[in-house]
Amino acid sequence: MGAADKDAAAFGYRDVAAADKPSLVRGVFDSVANRYDLMNDLMSGGIHRLWKAAMVEQLQPRPGQHFLDVAGGTGDIAGRILERLETSGGAGSRVVVCDLTPRMLEVGRARAIDRGIIAGLEWVCGSAEALPFPDRTFDAYTIAFGLRNVTDIGRALAEARRVLKPGGRFLCLEFSHVATAPLARLYDLYSFRVLPTLGQIVTRDREAYQYLVESIRRFPAQEELARLIAEHGLEQVVFRNLTGGVAALHSAWRI
Repeated sequence: MGAADKDAAAFGYRDVAAADKPSLVRGVFDSVANRYDLMNDLMSGGIHRLWKAAMVEQLQPRPGQHFLDVAGGTGDIAGRILERLETSGGAGSRVVVCDLTPRMLEVGRARAIDRGIIAGLEWVCGSAEALPFPDRTFDAYTIAFGLRNVTDIGRALAEARRVLKPGGRFLCLEFSHVATAPLARLYDLYSFRVLPTLGQIVTRDREAYQYLVESIRRFPAQEELARLIAEHGLEQVVFRNLTGGVAALHSAWRI
């Protein structure tokens, strides 16, 4: 969007008032929170688990570090970080889940308790564009499948840099642009024909998954996102495609 559109934001294939997008996004995730993790498994055939494992493996969490998982929803990434830390002691570590949608946090907290995780995770309701944390608080910032839902990506990236300590790590896992034409055609067919129908069957909300598919298509391609990350003060930006570019993992540092 150009300067004339600064008060508008993309919500799927629609443009809406920027001030309205956060409540629309909350509405989507309020609707699907109870079955969000199940849908992730069904939509990806479980491959999202491999992508998330790759993210945490690249992060290499160490005891004593402080971690922030933004748009952390039901705590999947944060739980993986905590499990990794526990294998090496985890003394002095802090793992915080921050999400815009209270219902997602409620589901995440309940599922953590069901898994026997009583302590070790903090649950905070907040926006990626105005994080409720002081400057230079965290050693690592992760965001998985959440950046495309923010109203202003640049503002969210600037906030990521602000809350990272010097030497802090930024990792973003997000659906991206498929690298080969044959796979792209199959992916489009699956995305637009199958996923909304699956969403209707499993969550009774076809529109939520229609929005999610459309939001992927309007999200910046790998190279463009890398450029945006660098423009907002993070350095040594690199990315790698996962599953032919269906997802991409971007890495950067606050120097």
